[in-house]
Order: sequence, then C-alpha cells, then structure tokens
Amino acid sequence: MAAKERQERTVRQAETPASAAQSAGNGESLAERGAQVRPRKPVRQAAKAPDRPAHEAYAVRALVLQGGGALGAYQAGVYQGLADGGISPNWVAGISIGALNAAIIAGNPPQRRVEQLRAFWEYICAQPWLPSLSYTWFADEAASWPEPMRIWFDGLHAARAMLEGQRGFFQPRSWAALMSRYSDPTHASFYDTTPLKATLERFADFDLINHRPDLMRVSVGAVNVRTGNFAYFDNTRDKLCPEHFMASGALPPGFPAVEIDGEYYWDGGLVSNTPLAEVLTAQPRRDALIFQVDLWSARGKLPHDLIDVAERQKDIQYSSRTRAITDYMREQQNLRRMLNEVMALVPPSKRDNDWYRRAAEQSCDARRNVIQLIYRDKSFENLAKDYQFGPLTMHEHWTSGLEDIRQTLRHPQWLAMPSREQPFVTHDVHRGNGG
Repeated sequence: MAAKERQERTVRQAETPASAAQSAGNGESLAERGAQVRPRKPVRQAAKAPDRPAHEAYAVRALVLQGGGALGAYQAGVYQGLADGGISPNWVAGISIGALNAAIIAGNPPQRRVEQLRAFWEYICAQPWLPSLSYTWFADEAASWPEPMRIWFDGLHAARAMLEGQRGFFQPRSWAALMSRYSDPTHASFYDTTPLKATLERFADFDLINHRPDLMRVSVGAVNVRTGNFAYFDNTRDKLCPEHFMASGALPPGFPAVEIDGEYYWDGGLVSNTPLAEVLTAQPRRDALIFQVDLWSARGKLPHDLIDVAERQKDIQYSSRTRAITDYMREQQNLRRMLNEVMALVPPSKRDNDWYRRAAEQSCDARRNVIQLIYRDKSFENLAKDYQFGPLTMHEHWTSGLEDIRQTLRHPQWLAMPSREQPFVTHDVHRGNGG
C-alpha cells in the first residue's frame, strides 16, 4: 500500500507544471502534500532601445551649398526639410549665395535657423523703392497667370533688381563712380555691397559661428584676385567675419572684390561653384553623409535663340559638373579602400618602412554617402533667374527645395551607411537611386 502511494505521488509531481527548483525559487515546497503550485509570473523583458537614426552613424553630416544668387532660396527650403526630419548638419560649406545661407545657418542656434533663414530671404527680396508697386497688387494672382504674363511679372522684378538693387544686399553705383578709377578693386563694380555686411550681422551671430567649430564647422570658398588661386576660409583655422562670406559671393563685375588681410577676393564660383571636393578631401577622412544642394543643372534643352543660348551657357558654367566630381571621388575612394585591404596583408615585421607609412597615409576605409538635390527650372524662368529676387519667386524656390528634400527623405534607406564593398554611393531623387 505504501509503495502504491509513493508511485501516485511521483506521477503527480511529474505532472506538476513547475520543476522543484522553480517552486523553491517561488518560495514554495513540494514536500508539503496537497500544496498548490502557483503559476510562475512572466519575466519582464527589458525595453528595447529605440533604433538609432541612420544619419547619426556618420562622423560628418555636411550640407554643401552651391552658388546661384536668387535661386538660393531653394537651399533654405532644403534646410527646413532637414530640420523637420531631425537631421542637423555638423558641417556647412558654401560658395556665393550658398555661403550667405551658411552664415545664417551656422550663426543661429538650431531652433532659430529656419526662422532666421526665412527672415533673411524676406528681407533681401523686398525692393528698396516703392516695394508694393508690383508685388502686393498682383502676387496672389501671378502664381496662376499664363506663362507669358508670368514671364513679364518676373522680368519686372529682375529689371528692378538691376536698376534699384536689393534691400540690405546691393545698390547701384552712380554713373560718376562707374567712370572713375580707384587705387583698389573694392569700388570697381556696378553695385556696392556695403549693405550686405550689416544684413549678415543682423541675421547671423559671428561669435556663435566661431565659438565651437567642433560642433559646427563652416567653410566658404573664394578666389584670390591677385593669384587666381582658390581659397577656403574655415572656422577651424580662421576667425570668420562678414567679409569672408561677402568675399565668397563677390561676383564681378557686378560686385566688388572684398579685402581680407591685405588680399582681395572674388566669388568662388569663378573657379568652382561647389565646395563638394573640399568636404570629400578633408583630413582626416571620416564616414560622411553629404547633402549636396545644386542650383544649376548641367542637363538642359537645346537653345533656340540668343537668350536661350545665354541661359544655357550660364547653366553649364555654374553647374560645377557635380556628378563628374562624385564619379571621380567614388573611384578614388574605391582605390583607397583597396589599398587599405592590401596593407592588412602585409606582415607586421615588414611594416616599419617609409613605403608602408606613405601607403598608410593614402589608404582609407571611410565611407561616403552623397545625397544630391538639384533645382529644376520653372518653364517661365530665363536668363535672369539668378537675379530675379521677387518675393513670389523666392517662396516658390523655397517650396521646391522643401518638397525635394521631403521626397528624398521618403527613402530612409538612402541614409544608411554604405557597405565596405561599396564605400562611396550617391542618391538623386530626380534620377532614382543613382547608387
């Protein structure tokens, strides 16, 4: 009888859902007959950390801004889209109008950058004389006018820019001044850009620009008038002031050269209208996500009259052949990565020599991702598009930039770090992945 009892107890224990060790852990003992085993409480899983945004994996997040005058409002729209998407560059590089946008971005705290960009563009796009003469009366309707009427409306603003200048930006010189000769090139131009210095100081804090270059690097390109050499002013090496940004946008013969430390500088677009190569070749080479914002498209329609010819010439001249640069840099980066892989095969005993050290300086396993955005002309735009500063056109350019970057960010996989096998990739929303 006792044996039968022990057998039944063994069966009951085997059918119990918890083991003896688990029961002991719950403060219970199966030695007590008739004791009911309580169900074990589920183990609480640790909350999974949110995924890190793809763009934060890059040591460098650069915004590269091309020159293009009034078209620069497109870049402001792109920046707004980046800010809305939570992407904050830690390096902004610009030439000409791109340099002015760079000053406003870097010269304000992140929460005020879009607001100050908007204020800057609305300020300089207001005419200095009779500002309501054309815009206030017609602006609401002009956006939907037939193309011939819209061409006339925009042409009016372009003509006013030539005759009157732009508020806080540039103003025409007198005929007497144009006929004079001066001892330096700071007056040899059709327009005086003196008002721009006060405007930059109004919308950008230059102490902030120079305060923490490790948090926000700023680079602007210009051309030395005397030597013809390209120069970059950079807050990691120089104390930047309004004159550095003005020099980057001093396009002759419209604007005068700007004097800095005894040298005179013109618009960097005379040599290269994009600072992309400066960012890609910077030392040390690091993983970089680069938003390249171009205002001129190398591709366009065949011209059919002299005005079309002049416009097409300007497009090609200032497009900077960005895709040619990215193709070349892709090839260079692939070779540097290949060299890096080959060097890993060299035994440690063979590495203590000059050739190995030279190779080490050239090898690189950094990865680069270039997101390219290119402004696309409206059908009614023409040769004057880079000096047509009308408020309506400015808002249209801004909206185009905002829409293009939003469309780009709908492809979050484009922000992913490139693979080791393909360390340099490009993406262009207008061409699909581009790869």
